[in-house]
Amino acid sequence: MSTLPDRIDALESAFRHIAATRMRGLPLLHAPLQVQAVGFAPAGAGWALGVLVTPWFMNLLRLPLQPLVALPTALPTSPAPAATPACLAIGQDGVREIGGESLHFIGAHEPRLGHYEVCSLFSPMFQFVDQAAAVATAHEVLRLLRQPAAPPQPERRAAPPLPALPASPAAASAAPESAPQPAPHPQRRGLLFGRLRAT
Repeated sequence: MSTLPDRIDALESAFRHIAATRMRGLPLLHAPLQVQAVGFAPAGAGWALGVLVTPWFMNLLRLPLQPLVALPTALPTSPAPAATPACLAIGQDGVREIGGESLHFIGAHEPRLGHYEVCSLFSPMFQFVDQAAAVATAHEVLRLLRQPAAPPQPERRAAPPLPALPASPAAASAAPESAPQPAPHPQRRGLLFGRLRAT
């Protein structure tokens, strides 16, 4: 029976092999980066969730704790089904509820790893100056997903304005000007996950 550290080792090994073979020399690779599994932890029965950083993408990844191998298919050109209905088949997309967000995942398979599901975060990776910046972003993604989303605040109705009292010229000149209120900043969670949400 595989443990989570075993599966993380298999994940990193599989993608280091891909980096050294299928991806070697491609202009898509961002040389300062390397393959690293970030923040993987159990997430539901039989699954782990974390972020995989590579020199060519950063993906949120659902990884079965036990390897799932493809079953034989009737047609060689058909996507291989997963060994369990709980995992998306190769190329099949589906919506997963993660941390209060409805996110698009796609089923994938690597011979050295088995089936897994990915939600693309960044690709290519040239916006990250180094590995530390990419890993910090991966940790922030997981932090936002693992903390509860703030409940929506009820809309407050403004009280009707009181009738204005006539002011003396002296009082009017002494009245302080109302300072402009800063515009609210968009929430980081909405910015990060807005493009990944199911529509």
